[in-house]
Amino acid sequence: MRAETLAHADTLEARARQSLGSSNDAIYRMVADALAARGVARGRLVDVGCGGGALWRATSGRFDQYCGLDAVRYDGLPADAEFRQVDLDSSSWPTVDGEADVVTAVETIEHLENPWAFVRALVRIVKPGGWVVVTTPNQLSFLSLVTLFVKRRFSAFQDSHFPAHRTALLESDLRRIASSAGLTDIAVAYSHRGRLPLVAAHFPAAFARTFPRALSDNLMVIGRNPRGGELRA
Repeated sequence: MRAETLAHADTLEARARQSLGSSNDAIYRMVADALAARGVARGRLVDVGCGGGALWRATSGRFDQYCGLDAVRYDGLPADAEFRQVDLDSSSWPTVDGEADVVTAVETIEHLENPWAFVRALVRIVKPGGWVVVTTPNQLSFLSLVTLFVKRRFSAFQDSHFPAHRTALLESDLRRIASSAGLTDIAVAYSHRGRLPLVAAHFPAAFARTFPRALSDNLMVIGRNPRGGELRA
């Protein structure tokens, strides 16, 4: 059993390191803008799958406290950030129900085996009236649909992304998961940053804002928890 535990830990860290612990700035801006638009300020932010803590820097001054959860502690995590190590696929997290005003999971859900259980865990952490934010690759982007047609795989789920990227979710899946977990005021937003197929260049920002679903590589679902830790059966 001890050997199996060590092997699992090694595999978990390898998967975590494959992600490099960071996402692009457009994703962090999308999250920060959504919170600002809802007047969210002060309180405690729990960032699940925090990586190097880039979201803490992107929301600098908006929250009083920050706690990051991840499988490993990445280099660059701010010195003032609280950190808790956790296997997010496990059923036991080092968290307290209702401890956060906002819970975020930036580009994390696609790494996990059970997205439904994961979002229920996020909801347990947030206070009544608090917000839960989840981002993930946009499978319905022009790039992703072209890649699916040509390679029979979504753009962010090529062989090179495995085993880090495991679960591809559509916008409709995220809405259902959020609603099933008890969230209300559910909304979807897009990063307004999308790569052109076959090249490293991106669509002009003005085009991406005009056609956000088609020309954004990432999307976000945000919802409010009206009941705290109480979940639907």
